[in-house]
Amino acid sequence: MFRRLPRTAAALWQRRAQSVFPICISSSRQGVPHASILATAGLFGTAAFVANRVRSQTDVTNCEATKKGNFKVCVCGGSGGIGQPLSLLMAMDPNVGELSVYDLTIAMVPPGGVAADLGHLETKVKVKGYAKSLDEKAIDVLGDCLKDCNLVLVPAGMPRKPGQTRDDLFKINAGIFNGIAKEVVEACAKYCPNAVVALVVNPVNSVVPAMAELYKKKGLNPKNIVGVTTLDCVRANKFVAEITGADPDDVEIPVIGGHAGVTIMPVFSQDKHGSKIPAKDIPALDKHVQDAGTDVVNAKNGKGSATLSMAFAGARLGKAVLAGLNGTPTTECAYVLSDVMPGLPYFTSKVTFGKNGVETVHPIGKLNQYEKERLEEAKAALKNEIQSGLDYAASNSLA
Repeated sequence: MFRRLPRTAAALWQRRAQSVFPICISSSRQGVPHASILATAGLFGTAAFVANRVRSQTDVTNCEATKKGNFKVCVCGGSGGIGQPLSLLMAMDPNVGELSVYDLTIAMVPPGGVAADLGHLETKVKVKGYAKSLDEKAIDVLGDCLKDCNLVLVPAGMPRKPGQTRDDLFKINAGIFNGIAKEVVEACAKYCPNAVVALVVNPVNSVVPAMAELYKKKGLNPKNIVGVTTLDCVRANKFVAEITGADPDDVEIPVIGGHAGVTIMPVFSQDKHGSKIPAKDIPALDKHVQDAGTDVVNAKNGKGSATLSMAFAGARLGKAVLAGLNGTPTTECAYVLSDVMPGLPYFTSKVTFGKNGVETVHPIGKLNQYEKERLEEAKAALKNEIQSGLDYAASNSLA
């Protein structure tokens, strides 16, 4: 169905000297096949491999030399469990020329240290760290960090612990709107108003509507606020591959709705491998995708949540955005301002990123009977979570 860009880890490892990279795709997802060279490439080579796997659909139909981009990216929370591997993967994206790593001064690892570490990679990217104390406002001190950014990735907030739901986490992070999310978005509105701001701040279902509506009130494009739901797709693809024996690179399960509990709705029927799974097994598989984050929380015994897989997924979304900005329209599922679902102004479906960020929000496509019933369940839950964000935006504004 979709073919991938053939590229070995060794070639990725040495791409510093290259000024262009070949793309030969036919209405495809761009990436690399499995390669035995990973066995000898080591951690760095493997990271290079991961950083360049793109499952996204692209609209390139012939072989051509595509000049690398030179975009500026910022990772907010770049010293954290998600932020550090995400920063690594973005530093190895060939479309990134400059990377800002931002975190608080109370972070266990100073962002300047993360930047110094990444600065030794054999890539063209220039990396700089930025730190802010708790009593400083982002809008006052992050000018240099955010100025001219094309993409801002925001993995932040307290991780879940065993037994906690995302609603519980929201109560713990009661100041999340006025704190992490609003502070960063407010600074982005001032210093990089045209950047795509990709939020990995739970609860995504409420935070994204709140921040997008604040952008709208400011006269900015609300579709520049994007909820990162890519991990749901990553998990669905992996689980289907494990069940069917398919190559995960050849599985493409759209996940629609939202990014919490029953709002996470994999559409297995729309994939050639997922559609072969017996109907009696779908409810359990559906639940497995919904609860996958909780599985990781429990496996880490309260000492963390999904960090490495989230970094992988965040980098995949980030790479899709940058590919689009660089002239290769690229499609991923994302949670954005949308009109595809009546009554729900924010919704996850396939989104095509282009030179102006979000260019097309696609309809959800054909559903089978089970999926139609699941959609009603997802819509009911998502409606309330969206409303929480809209209520917040109605009584607040960006500076």
